[in-house]
Amino acid sequence: MKALPPSAVISPEISGNSKFNFQSDRTMPGRLAIDFGTSNTVIAVWDEATQEGVPLHVPDYGQLYQQGNEKISVIPSQIHYGADRRRWIGYQIQQQNLTQSDRTFRWMKRYISTRSPVQRRLDGKQISHFDAGKDFLSTVLLFAASELNLGDEEVAFTVPVEAFEHYENWLTDVAEVAGIRRFRLIDEPSAAALGYGAHIQPGDVYLIFDFGGGTLDVAVVLIEESEQSQIGRRCRVLGKAGMDLGGATLDGWLFQDVLKQTGRSDIDEDVRQLSRAMLVECERAKVRLSDYDRADVTVMNPNTGAVLSAEFTRSRFEELLDENEAFTQIDQAIRRALNTARERGYQEDDIKAVLLVGGSSQIPSIQRTVRRIFGKERVMLNRPLDAVARGAAAFVAGVDFYDHIQHDYAIRYLNRQQGDYSYRVLVKQGTPYPTAEALANLTVKASYDGQTHLGLAIFEMGEQRQRSSSTPMELVFDPSGAARLTSITPDEGDRRAQFWMNENSPTFLTAEPPANQGEGRFQVEFSIDGNKRLLMTARDLKTGRVTHRNYPVVKLT
Repeated sequence: MKALPPSAVISPEISGNSKFNFQSDRTMPGRLAIDFGTSNTVIAVWDEATQEGVPLHVPDYGQLYQQGNEKISVIPSQIHYGADRRRWIGYQIQQQNLTQSDRTFRWMKRYISTRSPVQRRLDGKQISHFDAGKDFLSTVLLFAASELNLGDEEVAFTVPVEAFEHYENWLTDVAEVAGIRRFRLIDEPSAAALGYGAHIQPGDVYLIFDFGGGTLDVAVVLIEESEQSQIGRRCRVLGKAGMDLGGATLDGWLFQDVLKQTGRSDIDEDVRQLSRAMLVECERAKVRLSDYDRADVTVMNPNTGAVLSAEFTRSRFEELLDENEAFTQIDQAIRRALNTARERGYQEDDIKAVLLVGGSSQIPSIQRTVRRIFGKERVMLNRPLDAVARGAAAFVAGVDFYDHIQHDYAIRYLNRQQGDYSYRVLVKQGTPYPTAEALANLTVKASYDGQTHLGLAIFEMGEQRQRSSSTPMELVFDPSGAARLTSITPDEGDRRAQFWMNENSPTFLTAEPPANQGEGRFQVEFSIDGNKRLLMTARDLKTGRVTHRNYPVVKLT
């Protein structure tokens, strides 16, 4: 394993003895899984004796929470860059009362997912959420891998349903920094199904409702027997849906309501200085309202004496959720997943249980919404904190997982009649892989005389989602670290929903001799292999020569 650079070494005064305490007295094998969340991160390993994933506790980074009859360790997904080049990770930040510092990065996963360009300047260096997330996750991963004495074993990472290729590329960078040569990816709701393994049987159909800090992911899965797996199970995904809705979104709505109650704006200097502290208090109020009827948000600027204060009742919080159409979005996500499963022959009545996962799933009104759809008796909340990490450990240990393509993939072309770009879908959402035959067959034409390099612009197409009837708002951090509210413009919505996958290499066909304008020069067809690679076979129509056979163009997500 690579050694940490000096700037990444944790202070001995803070970190103490960085030994891992396992949830079992048995020696654990080196099959590691990590669930990097917007709010919290959970690590698990596979226990060969019990045939299940077991969470790890890192005393310095992790904090223990009671979950049923056991304590579960979670690492707050936060990193603090000290002025003395030391870094604080997870629970260390809370212990040192650094959560509100402008040197502390939170919600990194959310901003990585949305490809946020915002950077913060610290000590003469620009740091983005991509950088901060990489430093956080690679540090945690490096220590875990070192303690487990990992050799060439695979590591499992979990990803949101709506993750795009750029998120997978970022995870590749994380693994490289930590010295991990091989890793696998599994979407979070499917991992959650495997994480409930002690309660599921072959033939069972489950709906996974994963409502975390950054996203809402819903999946319908079928548990099947596997003759090839020693563990004897495989998970087949019947339908999936995801939304950019999470606990951080709810914190932002509370933040916005505090401003309304106090008659202030996020551009006011007092508000700017207190925004990070106010967000921390909004999060605490949200958590408190799950158990109590009232919660206060009060912050004071010690330099000026300025105070921002607001009170929330549980009913007012639920009104905020309703006003921002949270319940409508939840219903839509569930219906989209159910509709895809229905196309595969499985009805809502076939669902044995609904498994709630993620911290935001513990909000009472959210639970009522799910129970209203499925009935109280089918909704379970046994492992909201660690099911995803446990399931990812099972996945990397060999539990079979059968999936389908989550997004549409399309080529972009110039529509001369409309004077704008249009898209033609090559791979439809829900396509099982690997494919037995060609998915699409098309002709590539030259754009000008003498053209030698031709190709296709391939886009990953997410879903355009409107969060409310008014202009959607999002809470972001500006370069100084202050929080502010900003509207999500239609252009920004398009940018988030469409990702140009081969922007750096759009031309992969060579015409010899050169092609003329309008000439249909290449006949191409596409298929998908077992590694989710989009394969292309191309034939030069002028020469009759097959120039490419099963050539990997892009990796699908």
